[in-house]
Amino acid sequence: MKDIALIQGRLEEYRCTSADEEVNAIREILQEMVLAGLSRTDFFVKAAFHGGTQLRIFEGVRRFSEDLDFALVLQDLSFNLLYYLEKVSEELSAVGVAMEVRDKSKASVTVKKGFLKNDSLVKILDLRFVGGRGTLGTPPKISIKIEVDAKPPDGATYRALPLLFPFPASVRTFDRESAFSGKMHALLCRQYVKGRDWFDFVWYAGVRAKLNHGLLSSAIDQQGPWAGKGISTNDEWVRDRLLEVIDKMDWDAAKRDVLPFVYQSDRQSLDLWNRDFFSTLTERLF
Repeated sequence: MKDIALIQGRLEEYRCTSADEEVNAIREILQEMVLAGLSRTDFFVKAAFHGGTQLRIFEGVRRFSEDLDFALVLQDLSFNLLYYLEKVSEELSAVGVAMEVRDKSKASVTVKKGFLKNDSLVKILDLRFVGGRGTLGTPPKISIKIEVDAKPPDGATYRALPLLFPFPASVRTFDRESAFSGKMHALLCRQYVKGRDWFDFVWYAGVRAKLNHGLLSSAIDQQGPWAGKGISTNDEWVRDRLLEVIDKMDWDAAKRDVLPFVYQSDRQSLDLWNRDFFSTLTERLF
């Protein structure tokens, strides 16, 4: 691989202390490379980055994330994700990173899905914990799921942020208020327990983030238990609904979900997670 030294150096910056951290770090390095590759196309003219990985890479939240989530700026059900997956694969192949492309999109489905997979990088890096060169065990295949919402709710606002690895690039992302609104929609409407959402909520509460209520109202009207009811959200409405969710949450399940994505040194903080902790955060924020 032409740029193995560059990737190895990037990996060493993480100072990993476990196999989980090592796999997460390698995935994150590939995520940054994918974003940089997309920036060399017109992708960020058409789409914006949001979700947990956006929060991790551009806000420095202390948890790793698996997927790359995007939303089109203008709705387009004919959006061709495969074209961009193949372009990124070509970019990464040029620097010696071979990515297997799998497009799972369907023309009639609003969220276009695809995967980029690599099973060679882990084998040739010098790793301390995961089965790679100089270690024992079977090296895992690193998979990155990419989702693009081709019919997103209205109201998002954006900002362009610099990405410096593996080369300087510009990435269009949701601004903080819109990103928080997307996370709040997940917290209020998700049908299963995802502790990673609550980890991110703690961060948003810590920076006293504001909500883009135009986007949140549109999202809630589009999908979830309040779909089609024309609700116009405000902070009081969000606070009351979020407290209802918190009261019913299985916090042990939430901890189990987020645990593999949290640094070893931060895992003790999960002991704080319970109804009273999150209720207090919510009351303070809203």
